[in-house]
Amino acid sequence: MDNEIQRKLLRHGEEETEGDLKKRVWIESKKIWRVALPSMISRVCAFGTLVITQSFIGHISNVDLAGYALVQTLSVRFINGILLGMSSATETLCGQAFGAGQHHMMAIYLQRSWIIDLITLTILLPVFIFGTQLYRLLGEDEAIAVSGGYISLWFIPFIYNFVFTLTIQMFLQAQLKNIVIAWLSIFRLAIHVPLSWLLVFKLSFGVPGAMVALLVSSWFLVAAEFIYIFGGWCPYSWKGFTVAAFNDLYPVVKLSLSSGVMVCLELWYNAVLVLLAGYMPNAEVAISAFSICLNINAWEFMISMGFLGAACVRIANELGRGNAKAAKFSIKVLLGTSIAIGTFFFVLFLVFRKKLAYFFTDDERVADTVEDLSLLLSLSVLVNSIYPVLSGMAIGAGMQGIVAIVNLVCFYVIGIPMGALLGYLTNLQVKGIWIGMIGGIVTQTLVLLYLAWRIDWDDQVKKAGERLNRFYVRSSDNTEQVSD
Repeated sequence: MDNEIQRKLLRHGEEETEGDLKKRVWIESKKIWRVALPSMISRVCAFGTLVITQSFIGHISNVDLAGYALVQTLSVRFINGILLGMSSATETLCGQAFGAGQHHMMAIYLQRSWIIDLITLTILLPVFIFGTQLYRLLGEDEAIAVSGGYISLWFIPFIYNFVFTLTIQMFLQAQLKNIVIAWLSIFRLAIHVPLSWLLVFKLSFGVPGAMVALLVSSWFLVAAEFIYIFGGWCPYSWKGFTVAAFNDLYPVVKLSLSSGVMVCLELWYNAVLVLLAGYMPNAEVAISAFSICLNINAWEFMISMGFLGAACVRIANELGRGNAKAAKFSIKVLLGTSIAIGTFFFVLFLVFRKKLAYFFTDDERVADTVEDLSLLLSLSVLVNSIYPVLSGMAIGAGMQGIVAIVNLVCFYVIGIPMGALLGYLTNLQVKGIWIGMIGGIVTQTLVLLYLAWRIDWDDQVKKAGERLNRFYVRSSDNTEQVSD
């Protein structure tokens, strides 16, 4: 009888624990999706404007398609990687400040990121000004280099929007207000498609028409974001412009540089592989097909980036609050959700295969090459569902420097050499390059998983507190001096 009672009590305890776990997962999932879904929508729409522009240019000529692919995959990805990486310091600081209740500091962090990013971007403008010479130096085909150089000039006014769109999204995301970015991004895409059709096909403006449509839709988003922030919808976090933003820049630059290196090493990885594809026989087809696959991969990767953003916010918020257990639990839920979605897209891309290519090109040779790469594309999508969450964890905790070293070794010591060997010394060619890319990403994922398992979250809480206190005290003093 006593044994029966004990069994009933044990069974009741297990049911209660299971119910409690389900409730915790449900609550955490709601917090994650509140950040991840708007982030996914905004990133998919933002990248979608670039992909749609490529699609319109692809129907103008194959040379311009390859030229645009070079600019987007090499130059734009190069600049975007630096700015996205350096802006992730804002993501760390704003997320931890919001968790700690230091809302007024968020605007100061945002303005500091604008100063740092504007200076950085202006220094890097020669990448676009001397595009043709750069692509010639890299050994690209003359016609593709000339086309890419022309298109790169059109990208100069476009890239400045990154300074504001990237940082403002992180600023709003940290305070769980990024739903407005999602809606604005949808409107941006809704403007971009008909405007591109009008300028490219109806008015026959060709490449200039496609690029003007890209500029108009991109700066529409920036203008709308300014109206939202300055119009009083962020009363606690935006207190107006302040000269305090110019103070304490060095430690922010230091964190921004480590963030920039970490993200750049990830984004440039694909760019180097496209460059390797450019040296293959029939480079025009190789670059176009590889770029199409990378764009499809990157478009789906925007969904994973939503989980990266959610990981940043959830980890940063919980560390700012001093809750180490909640940060650790959030990572588990994030990984489970992201892997499930990655598996869905893995199957989806396997099913559609060749049909995906015709969205970008009418060339049968390019479409056949894309079909041949479809299995590797699907595998990349599956792997993409894991490591962005782990990278987001690192950004939220302010551990960008460690991950930068991991990325350097896994991508540039393992992935690229492996891809070059398989691409040039075997009959695999472009497929071999992609296998090398996957090898580097898988290695990085395994290392980050081990890092996540070994992290002392209580120590990370302590470090977050020290970081916030250091910036808070100095900035408060400076603000008081300005007021006087």
